[in-house]
Amino acid sequence: MQIVNLLREQILILISTPVYLVIIGLEMLLSNYQHRKLYTWKDTLANLYLMLLNAGLDLLFRAMYLLVLGYFYQRRIITYTNIFVYWTILLIAEDFMYYWLHRFDHEIRLFWAVHVTHHSSEKLNFTVGFRSSVFQPLYRFIYFIPLALFGFKPLDIIFIYSATQIWGILVHTELINKMGWLEYILVTPSHHRVHHASNPKYLDKNMGMFLIVWDMLFGTFQAELTDKAYQPKKYGLTKNIEKKDAINIVFHEWKSIFRDISRKDTSWKEKWSYVFGPPGWSHDGSRLTSKELRQQEADNMIHSRNLLNRKSSH
Repeated sequence: MQIVNLLREQILILISTPVYLVIIGLEMLLSNYQHRKLYTWKDTLANLYLMLLNAGLDLLFRAMYLLVLGYFYQRRIITYTNIFVYWTILLIAEDFMYYWLHRFDHEIRLFWAVHVTHHSSEKLNFTVGFRSSVFQPLYRFIYFIPLALFGFKPLDIIFIYSATQIWGILVHTELINKMGWLEYILVTPSHHRVHHASNPKYLDKNMGMFLIVWDMLFGTFQAELTDKAYQPKKYGLTKNIEKKDAINIVFHEWKSIFRDISRKDTSWKEKWSYVFGPPGWSHDGSRLTSKELRQQEADNMIHSRNLLNRKSSH
């Protein structure tokens, strides 16, 4: 059975790899044909580099986290007899747990230091889907422990994560518009463009990998707006990194955290907040969190509207 499970994941990789190559090739051709400049060589190579680092670390660490998941599976509190029910619940439950993993990666700076690599590209194309959070395999399995405890086999958890990740990669594109009624159920390219945009209204929105319903339920959903309704999307970080060498792409936020906690003008409570508070938090207001940036933008819009009203009344 273990061999069958391992082969199933290998088959998934064998099937998905040529699909990736075809769609990336088509996107590159369309990008050049439409003069949209969706790709640069430097950015694409960085995406490949981060993918290889993540995959290598995942393989090295896999035996350990499979043992942990196996420990909890042996102590499972539920056993499934219907295979259809088993896989359906696993798909939904794994996507639910990933939502919280992804959300905490955005809302806690320690984990944002890992995840920021995925958002550091100023482009959005299929290869950005491979721009992995390098160190995430070191803790991602913790979110899947409840799945093992509720009767799902460790290798099945890994398989369904890999399967939903395929969809998660395919939504990294600007070439697919809105998808009708699917926009209310699945994470679509439209939803994920919002997620990668650094405009204040779009920050920390649309955290799901496969299903968008979690964002709608837990208040992190934001529909993609037209350029007339809002401002054009800007991809990347609120403050993009200047040195985009191989080391700095991975460690720039860690360096920033170290500088913040090394400050002599901060208390231990403030140092704690610099590590476990939201990204952008600062003790002196010199930086702003996503929530504060959204509030600032809303205040500016109200101020501008009031000025226009005053002018029109004279």
